Amino acid sequence: MSVKYVTMGLISQVDKGAYSNIVLNDAFREFFLSPKEKAFMTEIFYGVIRNKKFLDYIIERYTKDIRKEWIRNLLRISIYQITFMDSDDKGVVWEATELAKKYSIGISKFINGTLRNYLRNKESELKKLNDEKNYDVLYSIPKWFCDVLEKQYGNENLKQAITSLKKIPYLSVRVNKLKYSEEEFEEFLKEKDIQIIKKVDTVYYVNSGLIINSEEFKTGKIIAQDASSYLAAKNLGVMPNELVLDICAAPGGKTAVLAEEMKNSGEVIAIDIHQHKIKLIDTNMKKLGINIVKAIVMDARNVNKQGRKFDKILVDVPCSGYGVIRKKPEILYSKNKENIEELAKLQLEILNSAADILKDGGELIYSTCTVS
Repeated sequence: MSVKYVTMGLISQVDKGAYSNIVLNDAFREFFLSPKEKAFMTEIFYGVIRNKKFLDYIIERYTKDIRKEWIRNLLRISIYQITFMDSDDKGVVWEATELAKKYSIGISKFINGTLRNYLRNKESELKKLNDEKNYDVLYSIPKWFCDVLEKQYGNENLKQAITSLKKIPYLSVRVNKLKYSEEEFEEFLKEKDIQIIKKVDTVYYVNSGLIINSEEFKTGKIIAQDASSYLAAKNLGVMPNELVLDICAAPGGKTAVLAEEMKNSGEVIAIDIHQHKIKLIDTNMKKLGINIVKAIVMDARNVNKQGRKFDKILVDVPCSGYGVIRKKPEILYSKNKENIEELAKLQLEILNSAADILKDGGELIYSTCTVS
């Protein structure tokens, strides 16, 4: 089975609303792939999603009307390789042509001609977009969001702000101190020849995704978590035996930090509006060896009606997610300006409700994973 063929199908799933990380992990479980094949699939899959607006712009300039998904996705993958990867460009064209032959000789000729035409004009296309500061196309972000970034960071910093959001992320994991120590984890990394790129307290950024398949991950000794997520919960300063509320808690990454900081002593009420996400919180807490979390289905706007007051509250409100574009690039195509305005109103309702049930002298952290 061709890696590119499988990836074409995964891109189609994301186009229809599937989550990128879920479909990719499902593919890794379904197909027997070598580490090199997994790395290549990850690169071209996320590369296409991150640069979809640019790729479709180029496709529209060099073709007329493409109705078949597989043709568009084969062109997307190939143009991505030619533009953004250190590839043998002629080899990319040949491979795409050969893959298309399995469907139709006529279509293979069309693929070949389109890619060769783009190859001849690639540098002038990129220069034109950059010279005209057509950054929304060049970096594949919505025009309205490009305008928001320019307003926040200024024209002189706009390009830097955009490229920062588009960087490829490193995998980050946190050591679960209830089950494991940093010393044990660092020894494990040495044994596996995995390099530490950066460390923030108990969060490690590493240069290999293979760690997700380890027993240490499966048994809850480590958990996939970014430092920003960790610090949002850590900075609440929870103590053992306190009563703590985690709002919009699923899937439970920050909830786990709170329980760990409390040394698994006290009570954490974790609420979410979706029943299936409550089950996810329960599953994750069990895996991590945490037993002080009570997960409840509740609309966070009504949390002030539940009758209790809390020592500490983490208000991790629903947002656009534009701060985690690196890890979930499809977010760029699923939100619009109106969505953001509606989310801002919802956030204020949740924040006001949470503030009503904070004890005198208590502490509350308001957290979002956005930059706007």
